[in-house]
Amino acid sequence: MQGDERERFLADTHVGVLGVTDPRGVRAPLLVPVWYRYEPGKEVVVQTGRASLKARLLKEAGRFSLCVQDETAPYRYVSVEGPVTSVADPMDAAEREAMAHRYLGAAEARDYLAGTRDQLIDDITFRMRPERWRSADFAAFAAEFAGADGPR
Repeated sequence: MQGDERERFLADTHVGVLGVTDPRGVRAPLLVPVWYRYEPGKEVVVQTGRASLKARLLKEAGRFSLCVQDETAPYRYVSVEGPVTSVADPMDAAEREAMAHRYLGAAEARDYLAGTRDQLIDDITFRMRPERWRSADFAAFAAEFAGADGPR
């Protein structure tokens, strides 16, 4: 994928897999599914519990990766990696609301936000500036084999 295409793909609604290393090298990198938000040309935003292992590792490492994928053929993915640029503690309430609406829709988001109100106190927001991009779109690869009549 080219620049604009991969940014649009990342901006689409996917569940991301966040990866962060343990700077002390005590364990393998932490990989966890997350809700995230991204607008082309801006920062990746994730939120998590202040007391979570994820938050501790993000603070210690000062950078993370995020990978999103399309699970239907032809498969595509985008992965970004970069430094944490800011930590909002407590979490950014407007960002929390935007993320809930992104993943749940209006009615379900309203109920989710009401039912998880304590997250406004317990969670924090991380922002990351994408520095490295990796992406693939297997549509061209799949097209090579479309209609193939088997071994020759």
